[in-house]
Amino acid sequence: MKEEANYANLLPAHVKETVAQWIADDMPSFDVGGLVVGNDIMSAQLWMKSPGVFAGKPFVNLVFEHLQCEVEWTELAKEGTFMDASSSNKILLATVRGPVNALLQGERTALNTISRCSGVATSSKVAVTQATDIGWNGMVAGTRKTTPGFRIVEKYGLLIGGAATHRLDLSQMVMLKDNHIWAAGSITNAVKLAKTAAGFSQKIEVECQSLEEAQEAAAAGADVVMLDNFEPEQLKLDAKSLKSQFPYLLIEASGGITVDTMNQYLNDSVDIISQGKLTQGYPAIDYSLKIVPKK
Repeated sequence: MKEEANYANLLPAHVKETVAQWIADDMPSFDVGGLVVGNDIMSAQLWMKSPGVFAGKPFVNLVFEHLQCEVEWTELAKEGTFMDASSSNKILLATVRGPVNALLQGERTALNTISRCSGVATSSKVAVTQATDIGWNGMVAGTRKTTPGFRIVEKYGLLIGGAATHRLDLSQMVMLKDNHIWAAGSITNAVKLAKTAAGFSQKIEVECQSLEEAQEAAAAGADVVMLDNFEPEQLKLDAKSLKSQFPYLLIEASGGITVDTMNQYLNDSVDIISQGKLTQGYPAIDYSLKIVPKK
């Protein structure tokens, strides 16, 4: 049986600094509530309260590790699993133990993170499942439309939901958009100059508004072309034409595509469907962290 990927292993060491900054942002000075509850060792239970895909486990671990608390996950807490939770059917995912003031200092940061990460994963899972159910073999991808300071969580959520992350940042893949083309003078000029720095190790993608632009980009040596804001039927015709001329070219469809409209764009000549909405406007999943009262 194939072992499931542990995407937590992707996270860089400096994510601990990011998590520490989240906590510092939420408590820049005194915590009067912490004075009220004290620092006795107590437990709190993490509950999932609305349906969705569970994602964000390593970030919860890091929040409470920073606050010197311990997290014990239940057997149900497997990332990527859809859980049919509700306010009347809450699902226990973890117990956190530590000084009660520390538990409450980490509560909202942990919940904010896991609810949003799970929201991205859920939206991604819906889109990927929809595509695979009709037999499409391409990739559903997110975009760089992420929340500043929160990108790593949203990109992680894409992976947990089964989607591709697209480029992670400006340094990972070269994407030449309309502004780059206008500034460089032409698609050919832009691709040629990009190749001098990208070398053999980075793909170059060009955003195109017409078949002619896509043909120019492919002829100039682009690895990927994005057919941006095409009508579905025109997209299918142009993608097929491009594939016949450039068989190894990757073709991405993008621009206003949602789960509701995605099926109109899926065809054998399109390799990637990207949706900014997967990391922009996703619904958050409801979680709560409740202190277990002393007996």
